[in-house]
Amino acid sequence: MTMKKFFTLSLLFLGLSLSIFAQKNIIRGSLNDAKTGEALSFSTIIIKGTSEGIQTDFEGAFELKTERALPITLLISYVGYVTKEIEVKSTKDRLKVLLDQDNQIMQELVVKGDIVTQKQRESAKTIEALDATQIKNVATNFYDALGNQKGVDLTTASLGFTIINTRGFNSTSPVRSLQIIDGVDNQAPGLNFSLGNFLGASELDIKKVELIVGANSAFYGPNAFNGVVSMVTKDPFLSEGLSASVKYGERNLLETAIRYAGVINNKEKQAVFAYKANLFRFSANDWEAQNYSSVTDSRTGVSNPGRFDAVNIYGDEYNISGDQTTGSRAEKIGLGIFHRTGYKEIELVDYNTENYKANVGAYLRLEPKKGHESVELNYGFNFGQGTTVYQGENRFRLKNIQFLQHKIELKKEDKFFLRAYMTKDDAGDTYDPYATAIRMQDFSKQTGYWYSNYTDYWRRNIDPKAIKLGYPQPKVIFNPDGTVTGSFDDAAADRWLDKYKDSLVVWHQIAERETNKAQKVGAIDDLSFFKPGSAEYNLVFNKIISTPGNQLDSVTLSNGQRRQIRGTKFVDRSALYHVQGEYKFEPKFTDEIIVGGNFRQYTPVSDGTIFFDTAGTKITNREGGFYGGFTKKFQNGRYTLSGTMRMDKNQNYDWLPSPAASLVWTPEKTTYFRLSFSSAIRNPTLTDQYLSLNVGRALLSGNIEGKKGLITVPSFLDYLNTGQSYRVKRYDIAGVRPEKVKTIETGFRTTIREKLYIDANAYFSSYDDFIGFNIGIGADSTGGLLSNIQAYRFSTNSLQRVLTSGAAIGADYAINKTYSFNANYSWNTLVKTDENDPIIPSFNTPKHKFNVGFSGRELSIAKSNNWGFKINYKWVQGYSFEGSPQFTGYIPSFGLVDAQINHKFEKLNTTLKIGGSNLLKNWHYEVYGGPLVGRLAYVSLVYDASNKK
Repeated sequence: MTMKKFFTLSLLFLGLSLSIFAQKNIIRGSLNDAKTGEALSFSTIIIKGTSEGIQTDFEGAFELKTERALPITLLISYVGYVTKEIEVKSTKDRLKVLLDQDNQIMQELVVKGDIVTQKQRESAKTIEALDATQIKNVATNFYDALGNQKGVDLTTASLGFTIINTRGFNSTSPVRSLQIIDGVDNQAPGLNFSLGNFLGASELDIKKVELIVGANSAFYGPNAFNGVVSMVTKDPFLSEGLSASVKYGERNLLETAIRYAGVINNKEKQAVFAYKANLFRFSANDWEAQNYSSVTDSRTGVSNPGRFDAVNIYGDEYNISGDQTTGSRAEKIGLGIFHRTGYKEIELVDYNTENYKANVGAYLRLEPKKGHESVELNYGFNFGQGTTVYQGENRFRLKNIQFLQHKIELKKEDKFFLRAYMTKDDAGDTYDPYATAIRMQDFSKQTGYWYSNYTDYWRRNIDPKAIKLGYPQPKVIFNPDGTVTGSFDDAAADRWLDKYKDSLVVWHQIAERETNKAQKVGAIDDLSFFKPGSAEYNLVFNKIISTPGNQLDSVTLSNGQRRQIRGTKFVDRSALYHVQGEYKFEPKFTDEIIVGGNFRQYTPVSDGTIFFDTAGTKITNREGGFYGGFTKKFQNGRYTLSGTMRMDKNQNYDWLPSPAASLVWTPEKTTYFRLSFSSAIRNPTLTDQYLSLNVGRALLSGNIEGKKGLITVPSFLDYLNTGQSYRVKRYDIAGVRPEKVKTIETGFRTTIREKLYIDANAYFSSYDDFIGFNIGIGADSTGGLLSNIQAYRFSTNSLQRVLTSGAAIGADYAINKTYSFNANYSWNTLVKTDENDPIIPSFNTPKHKFNVGFSGRELSIAKSNNWGFKINYKWVQGYSFEGSPQFTGYIPSFGLVDAQINHKFEKLNTTLKIGGSNLLKNWHYEVYGGPLVGRLAYVSLVYDASNKK
């Protein structure tokens, strides 16, 4: 049975089988302010005399399912309001509960539509958050909605791979940010970063998402360098029952999901055990990368007669053998610079994307009589599998990649936890399309032969045509002293080249076609260029992508020849093991002290296709750390002082500290000023330390020990032009070291006249030992010539300090209880670094961007007040995107409109939503070398009969 059929049948079976479960009584209602009528979000509703209860949602609504017989009494409370008791004798009518404000304890009036929690207001950090209600109302999905928050950069490399970064150094490999789900690192162990939500949680199971911006090593560890995306899933004790969704849209998008959670009570009807299960499937036709413009800073452009290096064509890169612009122009008639025939990415990649996710959880309360305050033991299992396109150093086809995770945890909420988890990944049938193009070319004809054949054909067949059409010839001058000299009219040659440019284009096309034909070279018959779609192409292509990158296999061609071929498939069966514990004290002399520690081990396994683990070599990498922090409030809570210290140790590096401190001042109940200093470290990733990856034109290498005697690229090119090896300049690089950042941040949050909420911040960051890449040439010198030439790209550290700064401001305005408006603006900049530093910081972040949004809820249309909508406009200023040399270029400015309209069919517990991203279909790039991203409109149905507590 295929995975697709398995998931489809599983969804149907689970939905049908679980639908038979039903609670005896369902009490529905809503909770509002008695004076203003506004909804009271997250209020507590308890069945009197028990621990059984729920919380209202963002709109103040609740559905309480209970097996208890009526009548029962509900105890309803909310901070700042008088507690109320309601006796329920029947479930026929929907309850409408009004609470009165308690003026003696009221802390602050909440802005209508404002869901920022008190904890977030008081935090010294910049926190962007989405709760379950906001997630339901986003125009597309919660991951895209995070990209509309201030200070957040969203990068779409493909439909299945969206990346979140903050505060610069935006990358398709987000190693400077951490993504956690219920406290568990969601990274793929072999890559050391998360694959966005490709391997994340189902949206049906997400309770809230917090994006903690900036350096956060103290409690989250070394990888929390520029930010933490923290997702919290729904607790089955508090959210039980059945929910399901289906979404269909453009590009054959089909998304289905189902969630079921249940609770088992003991004899005293106390909740003692809970469980949940999630299944999710996504499929679509992915965006296609078809950028055929010239690579930035290429020596040729689209008008070059001998073709050019196109961004999404691989194998057509500049080669010194194809550069005939030096030397005598009389001997190289119009040949100029020419490029080899490459392969388009669309000829190397199947753009069907699929994603399957499943998880189960089991939760045991060890002290059930304490309800939510009980110590809890839980176990979770997560599975993910999918196929998509990922862009890193090259564009990679992630095909049938798998992700397995086990977690066990003992915890007491807001008191302690002891957590252990194991994550394993399997690259499946993943391969490198770029390297595949190079392998295809070299298999048909070695690069050196191809350029030699091209040049020979030109001189035999094109030169005579050019001379016949008047290409200037050198003049021989017999001098009186008997010597002979020559001269050449360069200006006349330029005029001729301009006049016959169209002819040159045609001649280059002919030379390309003839060179791509099979030719005999010595005892070896070269093959013709493999035309995409042909039987020969399919045979060779499938053999390459199914053979590991460090192995040779053989293939039998249609002419009977049997030849060896090297593959481009990745092997990655890496694992991550992690243990962490934390305990919170509340001594009399301060408000809170937290201590904790963790240990982690990576065991990468690539069989030499990615790392230096060939010939039985096994790699392990261990790191650990411990931390402590305190919080103290002064002057009746007007001042809050916090401080933390963390120490981390990686097996290859010394102990490193990460101190942090903050002060929050509350001059009045609705205003908070904050000032903080934070720091973080980032250990070099597994690829920084152990990488060994041949991408066709260079060897990407990890760098623990350093490298001596590298040749600078400019001096190597000088050697190629002159043949004089004494011109080369050599240099050494040190081994890669951990990266460090220190950040000073200030900001404020305030509520004005109960309607306007403002949150603003500014920061300045200083990076030491910034990790980047150094490109150099390795070669031996023998008799004035270079041999064993190999281009390298090593991970290494910047020689200079890198400085960044930025600011952001956001505002939410409640027009009335139905309509609300929001806007935010972000500014980020990279302070100029030393021009002589070979490390490119790759800031990759727009200097200016903003979002404007407008939303409505409980709209009355056609005698129903269950309508809602949301619309958002995003503008991003153009910026330079620095990736690999093939994928470095300019991202033009773009503006996007996302919108949705929804209607809830209350009796059916179902919400219909119609919407989409980029509704105006503004085709744009979000990553250089990636696809043009267009509109994605959809319609969805969400059924939710779960009991939210």
